[in-house]
Amino acid sequence: MKKAGLLNLDLNTVLASLGHTDTIVIADCGLPIPDDVRRVDLALIKGEPSFLSVLDRVLDEMVVERCTVAQEVREANPVIDNEICKRFNHDSIQYITHEELKQQLKNAKAVVRTGEATPYANIILHAGVNFS
Repeated sequence: MKKAGLLNLDLNTVLASLGHTDTIVIADCGLPIPDDVRRVDLALIKGEPSFLSVLDRVLDEMVVERCTVAQEVREANPVIDNEICKRFNHDSIQYITHEELKQQLKNAKAVVRTGEATPYANIILHAGVNFS
């Protein structure tokens, strides 16, 4: 048994397989996920686990070079936008339309579905490298 960190086998497998510039998505429970993209479904009930709790656990394990977020989050969900801004350098956050974000899902290694039930709580994480 692992001593610490993520316990979910599917999520661990996805994170271990990432290379530089590969992407994964942390998504709310309503984001439409293309059938041909790997889905790691963590949703238990409405609100659990939350977007931020999953994001924080993934950030503990993943080198992230930059992130992409729907620009609509700024107005429709300022709490989530503010929390994302706390976790990332301003220059590493790219805002695009929600429609553009949905189009980029097909290129992701996986979409991690949370139980989050607030609007636009979705983020594309672009893998960095852990070189010294």
